[in-house]
Amino acid sequence: MNKVILKKGREESLLRFHPWVFSGAIAQVIGNPAEGDVVGVFSSKGDFLACGHYQIGSIAVRVLSFDAPTLPGDFWEVAIARALEVRRAVGLACAGENGTNCYRLVHGEGDNLPGLIIDYYDGVCVMQAHSAGMFRAKRQIAEALVKVYGDSLKAVYDKSSGTAPFKAGLDLVDGYIWRAEGFSDDEQAVLENGHKFLVNWSQGQKTGFFLDQRENRALVGRYARGRNVLNLFCYTGGFSIYALGAGAVHVDSVDSSRKAMDMVDRNVALNGFDAALHTGYCTDAIDFLKNVPEGKYDLMIVDPPAFAKHRGALSNALRAYQRLNAAAISKVAPGGLVFTFSCSQVVDKEQFALAVFSAAAQAGRSVRILDRLNQPADHSVNIYHPEGEYLKGLLLYVE
Repeated sequence: MNKVILKKGREESLLRFHPWVFSGAIAQVIGNPAEGDVVGVFSSKGDFLACGHYQIGSIAVRVLSFDAPTLPGDFWEVAIARALEVRRAVGLACAGENGTNCYRLVHGEGDNLPGLIIDYYDGVCVMQAHSAGMFRAKRQIAEALVKVYGDSLKAVYDKSSGTAPFKAGLDLVDGYIWRAEGFSDDEQAVLENGHKFLVNWSQGQKTGFFLDQRENRALVGRYARGRNVLNLFCYTGGFSIYALGAGAVHVDSVDSSRKAMDMVDRNVALNGFDAALHTGYCTDAIDFLKNVPEGKYDLMIVDPPAFAKHRGALSNALRAYQRLNAAAISKVAPGGLVFTFSCSQVVDKEQFALAVFSAAAQAGRSVRILDRLNQPADHSVNIYHPEGEYLKGLLLYVE
């Protein structure tokens, strides 16, 4: 088998079950592993530590097991079944009994499957591989999904063209890995807390919907009644639908994507809301906010895409968060609420809170933090891999 030998003293992180081996920790690679091969990882003394997918880059090995140098034949089925059991334990994988039939089934390191994302949409599993190893294992993963879900599974769709590494020489073409006879849709309606949403996994962003905001959308619903709501960076209108369902006076949704805004309109109609209660604007959200009259909105959702995808962009991202939040805080009505978020993994909670603090000071208004917001249970965080806690938010009360 191919082996990775670590430098002396560099095994400590693996002994603490951290699932990454960095290239700088490696003393020697024995064999000639291709990207995506399973390799064994050993200490400088020859002690077995872990096995995982090999990849050329700063993260050289993503650990799949600390138990044996090779993966057992039933590895994928067992791993998928364990992930599903977690979702059942938190009341999500319950066949829509709680008004929800969509959730994240596999959340990378949070489910001990680093490099793999699987979102479940009422019988359709949409997979994204973020490593060569997971991409190369996609058919085994699909077979495991079929075994675990049985007849309730409609399809497994691979959408890894934008996430798997191109340099690994992979044939990155999105499409179905498996589907039940007669299934041909790329879009269907799903339920989330009783609200209906159209999900298009072939054309939409990510896997088709942002499942990580489910609990925060419900929180918006708690506060939206009787308020004028502005949903910036709205994508397909998740927050907007919850606000309308809760009795908002009016909701304005803003996104620069025409496809997304068309889907917002369709979701408003799908849920039976009066079209007069909602207005969509296909424009740049930051430019739109600059031109908002002060006091027009008394509830704002500020949920931008990741401003920093790597450490080198951190400083610029923090300045962007400060400017955006200063604009929102300065424009919201007295007694208004601002739900503000960052999904940038390299921006931690403290850095984001400091950026928002600086924004409040810049706006010169009295601001209270009512709640600190996070990702939901199906986006679980491996306690040995705190880097997996990427979504952070604040609920602000602005006097």
